[in-house]
Amino acid sequence: MALLSTKQSSPASKEGLRHKTKGSSVGFWESQRLAKEKSYEKKAKRHKIKLDQLAVFTQQISSMLEAGLPLVSSLEALQDQTEDPIFRIIIREVRNDVSQGTAFSAACSKYPKAFNNLFISMVEAGEASGGLAEILGKVAEYFESTSKLIKKVKSAMTYPVAVIGLAVILVNVLLIFVIPVFAEMFADFGKELPGPTQALIDLSEWLKGNVLYVIGAGFVFFQLWTRFVKTPKGRRFQDAMLFKLPVFGNLLKKITLSRFCRTYATLLRSGVPILRTLEIVAASSGRTQIEDASKLISKAISEGGQVSETIAQIEFFPPMMKHMTKAGEQTGNVDGMMNKIADFYDSEADAIISSLTSLIEPMLIVFLGVVVGGIVMAMFLPIFNLSSVAGG
Repeated sequence: MALLSTKQSSPASKEGLRHKTKGSSVGFWESQRLAKEKSYEKKAKRHKIKLDQLAVFTQQISSMLEAGLPLVSSLEALQDQTEDPIFRIIIREVRNDVSQGTAFSAACSKYPKAFNNLFISMVEAGEASGGLAEILGKVAEYFESTSKLIKKVKSAMTYPVAVIGLAVILVNVLLIFVIPVFAEMFADFGKELPGPTQALIDLSEWLKGNVLYVIGAGFVFFQLWTRFVKTPKGRRFQDAMLFKLPVFGNLLKKITLSRFCRTYATLLRSGVPILRTLEIVAASSGRTQIEDASKLISKAISEGGQVSETIAQIEFFPPMMKHMTKAGEQTGNVDGMMNKIADFYDSEADAIISSLTSLIEPMLIVFLGVVVGGIVMAMFLPIFNLSSVAGG
C-alpha cells in the first residue's frame, strides 16, 4: 500500500516541480528586468538627450497641451511611446513629481543633462504667464532649427573627414608595407637613388621602426589637448584658433552669431527677464566670445545702458548687427529684429555650406592625386632612370 501511494503521488510532485521550475524562470527574467531598470535609474541623472530628440519631445507635449490634455496625462503618453529606456525613466520621474504638486520646471531641473537651461527657463516663463503650450511650441521650433543647422554642418564635414582619414590610412599602408619592398629591389642596383625616392624610403624606414611611438605620441597629445581645452585658457585659445580658420572660421562665426540672436530673441519674446536671458545665452553658446559679450551686455544693462551701445563696442559683432539692434530698440521690437539677424546669418551659413559641398569634392580629388601620385612617381623615378641607376 505504501508503494502504491508513492506511485500515485508521483505525478502531482512532478507537476509541482514543473510549476516551480516555471516560476523560477519567470522570477529570473523579472529580476533581470528590475536590475536593468535600476541601472537605467542610476544613469538618468547623467543622461544627455540629443537635441533632435528633445525637439520632438517638446513639440509633442506642446501639441498635447494645446489639445486640452492635462500635463500629467501628456507626460504619461510620452513615457509610453518613448523608445529610449533612460529617457523613459526621466519622463516617469518628472511625471511623478508633477502629479505630487511639483512645478514642471522644478521637476525638469533635477535632470540638467537631459533638459538644458533654455528649456527650463522657457518652461518657467510659460508657467508664470499661463501660456506653457505656446512657449513650448516656440522652444520646439528653436530646437528644430538649431538641429537642422547642426546636421547640415555635419553632413558637409562628413565626406571630407572620411576621405582625408582614408588618405592617411592609405599613405601609412604604402609607407609601412609597400615602399620597403621597392627599397629592397632598389638596394640591388648599387647606385644613388633620386632625392625624392631616397627621402621617401628614409621616411618609410623611420615610420616602420617608430610606428608604435608615433601612435603613442598621438594618443598622449590627444589626451593633453583634451585636458587643456577644458581649462579657461585652453577654451579661449581653441575658440580663437577656430574663428581664424580659412572658410570654416567664417562659417563658425555666422553660426555662432545666429545662435546668439535666435536664443536671445526666443527667450525675450517668451517673457524671460533680460539679465536671465543673457545668462542662458552665455551658458548655451559654448563659445568664450559670446560668454564675454553677454557679461559685458549684462553689466551695461544693470548700469542703465542699452544693448546696442555695448554691442557696438564689442569687436566680435559685425557692424550690421550693431545697427539692426539699435533699430530694434528704437522701434520697440528687439526680439523681432534679433530673429531677422538670425535668419540672415542662417541663410549666409547655408550659402557657405552649399558652396563648400560643391567645392570640396574636386579639391579632395586634387589632394589625393597629389599625395598618392607623388608617392607613386617618387617610387618609379629609379625605374624611369634605370639605365643611369643600374650603371648603364
